[in-house]
This record gives sequence, C-alpha cells and structure tokens, in this order.
Amino acid sequence: MREISLDRLRTLVAIADLGSFAEAARALHLAPPTVSLHIAELEARVGAPLLTRKRGEVRPSAIGETLVERARRLLADADQALDDVQRQVQGLAGRVRLGASTGAIAHLLPQALAMLAERHPDIDVQVAVLTSQETLARLAAGTLEVGLVALPQARVAGLAIRPWRRDPVLAFLPASWPCPARITPAWLVSRPLILNDGTTRLSRLTAEWFASGGHRPVPRIQLNYNDAIKSLVAAGYGAALLPHEATTPVPDARVVMRPLRPALWRQLGLAHRAGQVERATEHVLDVLWALRAA
Repeated sequence: MREISLDRLRTLVAIADLGSFAEAARALHLAPPTVSLHIAELEARVGAPLLTRKRGEVRPSAIGETLVERARRLLADADQALDDVQRQVQGLAGRVRLGASTGAIAHLLPQALAMLAERHPDIDVQVAVLTSQETLARLAAGTLEVGLVALPQARVAGLAIRPWRRDPVLAFLPASWPCPARITPAWLVSRPLILNDGTTRLSRLTAEWFASGGHRPVPRIQLNYNDAIKSLVAAGYGAALLPHEATTPVPDARVVMRPLRPALWRQLGLAHRAGQVERATEHVLDVLWALRAA
C-alpha cells in the first residue's frame, strides 16, 4: 500500500481553501498539470472522488472533507515538528542528557541548571545518577551528551574530557568530638568512619590517603550519597571524608570541617563526544564551564 505524500495533501487543502485548481497552483508555485496530477493520485489512492465542481467552483466531496480535515492536522503537525527541530538546531530548545554522581548533582548541578533556565528556558536537561565509568560508557554509546566524571580517566576514543573543578576533600566530624586543627590518617583511622562505597573514585582517593600513612580503614558504613553521609555525621555516627565546593552551604552546627594533612583534592572533568556538538549541548557545557574552579 503506497503512502500518501504530504505534498499531495497540501495541494488538496489549498484547493479546498481557494476553490480553484488554478489558484492553488499559483499559491503553491506549481504548474497546473502538477496540481491535477496530485489530485488524481490521491483519488486513485483513496478510490473515490475527492472534489466536486459546481458553478465554476471546486469544493471537497463528503469523502474529500474528511481527508481535508485530517490533512490539516497532519500538515500542522509536520510544520510544528520542523519548527521544533529548527529551534533545536538554533540552540533555542532541545533535550540534553547528562550523567553525574550524586555529589555533583546535589550541589554543583543545581547552580548550572538555574543559570541555564535563566538563559535558555526551553532546554530540557535529563539527569542520570551514574558512576564515572557508567557515564563514559553511555557517552561513548551515544545515550548521553554530557558527563561530569572524576579525574584522572583513561582516554576514550571519540570523547573529549577536560579538567573542570578541583575541590578540597575535608574531614567532616561530629562537633562533639575533640579534634586537632588538621586531620591525619593516623588520627582518623581509629574513629568510627562513614565512607563512600567502593564503586566511586572518591573511595579510591580515600583509601590512598589512609595508605599514605600505612593505614587501612574499616568503615562502619559505606554510602554513595554525600548528603546522607553528612546527616549521619551530624547525628554523631562517625566521621567522613568529602569534597567541599566553595559555594556549598556550610553543614549544620552539629558538624565541623577540618583540612587534611596531607591535603587531598577531588578533581572533576567535563566530558562530551568529540567533534561538533548540538547548540543545546553547547549551552549546557557553557553554564557548567562557568562553575569551574582552580
């Protein structure tokens, strides 16, 4: 069964609106024989007359009226689809899929999304909570456009990864604990610990920090949700090592933060597919880049 061309439907609607083959030909910038051919093809496809001629005026038949009504909706939908795509090409609208860890989503990403909503309100960002490896795999597979990943990362063919932020990792401690001005592995390893789970880059950084002092910590609990970890610290359940972004609100009065000795840093990168990217993705990358820190 042959499909009906939108051009043929557009010709039918023009004739119904203008009441003349000749007027429709002029409006559509078509030769009159082409207009006649379009209608003949439609009538052959439908198997019934679509137009009637009375007193020199052309009007749709009953069957033609049904097809004209449906054709108007189809043509409007097609025009809207093209307008939507054109807005996306121009960067005025679109969908951008982004992968990030819970830590980045909790404090850094909301700032970027607020900036994006002010500058480009019709760009929709869909966020997936993923590890860095999952984010890179999805970027390579084409199911994400942007990723926030822990650094360093091995090079991945087809992806661009650039350093984005470098934030200090601090000790988050219950305020009721007496503690030194700087926290060392030897001091902290004997305290109850709340650490990130082993799937995260932060977990590996933490293990390396303790190992620098010859220690191997045994945590009371492992989580991959930094705000939940801070809540447990506030409750006095244990201490944690977490990155602290300069713009992040200070925890409640039940939590104190202390720098580490030796110092520890969490580095994040901004990842996307190499080569030309869509304008909507460029806008998301721009607002994220505005949040970079030395």
